[in-house]
Amino acid sequence: MEEVGKQVTIETPVYSSPTMMSDAPSQTIPQHSTSEEIAYQMVKDETFAQTQAKLNLATFVTTYMVDSATKLMNDAININYIDETEYPRIALMTGKCINMIANLWNTPEENEWKTGALAIGSSEACMLGGVAAWLRWRKRMEAQGKPCDKPNFVISTAFQVVWEKFGQLWQIEMRTVPITAENPTLNIEEAIKLCDENTICVVPIMGVTWTALNDDVEALDAALEKFNNENNLEIPIHIDAASGGYILPFLKPDFKWDFRLKWVLSISTSGHKFGLVYPGLGWVIWKDKIHLPEVMSFSVNYLGANITQVGLNFSRPAAQVLGQYYQFIRLGFDGYKEIQQACMDTATYAHSEIGKMEQFKVYSDEVVNPLFIWHMEQEYQKDAKWTLYDLQAELQISGWMVPAYTLPKSLEDLIVMRIVVRNGMSRDMTNMLLIDIKNAVEKLDKLEYPTTTRIALDKGEHPKKMGFARSHSR
Repeated sequence: MEEVGKQVTIETPVYSSPTMMSDAPSQTIPQHSTSEEIAYQMVKDETFAQTQAKLNLATFVTTYMVDSATKLMNDAININYIDETEYPRIALMTGKCINMIANLWNTPEENEWKTGALAIGSSEACMLGGVAAWLRWRKRMEAQGKPCDKPNFVISTAFQVVWEKFGQLWQIEMRTVPITAENPTLNIEEAIKLCDENTICVVPIMGVTWTALNDDVEALDAALEKFNNENNLEIPIHIDAASGGYILPFLKPDFKWDFRLKWVLSISTSGHKFGLVYPGLGWVIWKDKIHLPEVMSFSVNYLGANITQVGLNFSRPAAQVLGQYYQFIRLGFDGYKEIQQACMDTATYAHSEIGKMEQFKVYSDEVVNPLFIWHMEQEYQKDAKWTLYDLQAELQISGWMVPAYTLPKSLEDLIVMRIVVRNGMSRDMTNMLLIDIKNAVEKLDKLEYPTTTRIALDKGEHPKKMGFARSHSR
């Protein structure tokens, strides 16, 4: 094949080819083709310098699967899930996964096939749960002859950004309850104060992205029972269980947070986090078919049959469904429990070791999910010449991505760091990380002059405005 006038063959040395000796394309598609080996290497090299996935302790998404699971997913990489006519077994497999997750969350639904939907990730799953709550509320209001122009939902300020998107895209007011040092999770009393006849749902979070804690759903359910009875309302709960949905059933099966509670009508989760599947995969389950509005189901017939689906996206990958079903079969309940417990034990160990360091204070005494946050010890911080943003930069030199960020409104002056322990994080890796943290701190403690971030903070500049704050990606 021709490349800038030179014949490129399989024998052409990759790194002496004209393509590799030129800048990578960035503005227009190259005029000529090149060999697959050269194209592969150019794309591969482009990502070489970034953090390796297993060392990225900022992300919640799965970065490790066994070879057989990866092969199974690769075998289905060309399958479009939505084409149920061509791939009916994929649709059946999806139904099986929904059944398993619904029963994991103690669904009372008696139908053979439980009510749920596949999503690209937990964000789409949250959207679907929120839309269903909004449509149910609108139907009730219309039946009562009341206006439907001012819906709202209630959530803590520790929300994930999808809920802000949900409110803006559907024009639904997001009423937030501040998390504080005294109330680091959803304050139930304050949440109830924000509820009225226009509230479509209250959204507690199991596995808060910012703090790693869980909201008290059982207490919220009891408070809503009282509020609904007193005001003749039916305000339900949608649980954002992006992380906790795959942790609590295995490690705390007797803990009531799911469909065992009266007002919990829908739950969303992320299969590509602690569901142990590569991204992107999400699930949303409803307590019963009656809670999924029929108008959310759309049908088309141009794929060879009448296909009905619930989702914001149409075409979507099927590979993740195979990956989820494989993990359910391969690991079983005991296997999931073993992995989640190992992650919890590793997180607890790292939490304890970091808590022993004089420079730091862990945010919470207990580790309730396989992740935790910490901040600089108050007295130590007064004289320190560095901030956690500097520690983040030092750890990146060793390949680690450990994010530093500020907490939500009302706690926005507190800079924290977070570690997410996922499947694939061994004790040896944890010890290497702890050593790198200690070495970085020792180096920073020897600084003669304050860093740029420290100078800025001393001037009272907010980290988000300084450009140092990084995303705390979920």
